[in-house]
Amino acid sequence: MFVDDLYNDQKILKDKVVPREVIDSGKSLRDQMRGFSPPQGVWCHISGIDLIRHSDGEFYVLEDNLRCPSGVSYVLENREIMKRSLAKVFGGMTVTPVEEYPERLLEMMIDCAPSKVQNPLAVVLTPGIYNSAYFEHTFLAQQMGVELVQGSDLVVENDHVYMRTTRGLRRVDVIYRRIDDDFLDPECFRPDSTLGVPGIMRAYHAGNVTIANAPGAGVADDKAVYAFVPEVIRYYLSEDPILNNVPTYLCDDPEQRQYVLEHIHELVVKPTGESGGYGIVIGPHSSKSELAECAEQIKAHPRKFVAQPMLNLSTVPTMFDGVMKPRHVDLRSFVLSGKEVYVMPGGLTRVALREGSMVVNSSQGGGSKDTWVLKPPKNSSGKTMGQSQAQSQSQSGSGSQTQSQSTGPVGGNA
Repeated sequence: MFVDDLYNDQKILKDKVVPREVIDSGKSLRDQMRGFSPPQGVWCHISGIDLIRHSDGEFYVLEDNLRCPSGVSYVLENREIMKRSLAKVFGGMTVTPVEEYPERLLEMMIDCAPSKVQNPLAVVLTPGIYNSAYFEHTFLAQQMGVELVQGSDLVVENDHVYMRTTRGLRRVDVIYRRIDDDFLDPECFRPDSTLGVPGIMRAYHAGNVTIANAPGAGVADDKAVYAFVPEVIRYYLSEDPILNNVPTYLCDDPEQRQYVLEHIHELVVKPTGESGGYGIVIGPHSSKSELAECAEQIKAHPRKFVAQPMLNLSTVPTMFDGVMKPRHVDLRSFVLSGKEVYVMPGGLTRVALREGSMVVNSSQGGGSKDTWVLKPPKNSSGKTMGQSQAQSQSQSGSGSQTQSQSTGPVGGNA
């Protein structure tokens, strides 16, 4: 809703729910996408939502990742390792499986193919072996049973995308791209890019190929836009957010910028257009010179920064040299959006391996853990305990509506 509105009717901007200048000044806004709606109307096919649990016990959405979220291969590999190394423990638990993710991903991609295509062909587009997430690109392509291609493997003819094969050209209908917008098409974005496919945006605008995620979707995960997400939810859905947002100060606003500069030693300062933990300054962990340099950058380029209070991430036991020690974590949940919405049960628990560190990003030396979501235990009749209790209460007439519907799953903390 939000991304499609931004590139088309812009009702949310006209109603001044989100300031126009916040959107227009964003690094990920793509003018080439104005007035366009992607196949099946889906912009954000794969989303990575980062969650934390604060010391107050509440869960917060820390960040949305709507461009090329990574890490799901670690979820699948971590689970496989746990099943093998702790087979007895794992076998005694009713852990919800995650192995269906590649199948769900492929299903979503096929669902989002251009409408006129009968038997869609999907591929994974990678920037190549030197990309830090190349293992994941290879892994997902293998798991889905589709081709892993680089830009040089694809060619555009008559506004259709084709894959070069030993038997000639083969038409491609869906592209799961793991290349940033800037490098996707040298005809449309960076002309010096050798990673993308010349003309792919022409084919996209002609409605002849689906690109997941859609170019320009990153406008919604800008860290300045994040501050308005609760109001965005209320605007489109007429309901309050279920999860909290972290309070966010926009350095582009004079009053908020002044507060940030006065309390910079207490806050976490983030670049609005970056990802992977790059450029973050954690006030309580920074030197005076680092804070002074950060303050100067904020003054020079206020739109490029936001600040947030430092939240105490929850910890999990982590083994170091045979000793269990607490380490801070967050949880990246993965969501697939096609004809239906699929939320992976669990996700990627990212671990800050350095003692006292709050930086969990793998690109900054973070680790990961398997994350279990437990199914409700079953009794001898094969029903879950919640189902049996609800049925018993319903038959006796003693259960309230709330009690009779209390069949939710038993979950574990991430």
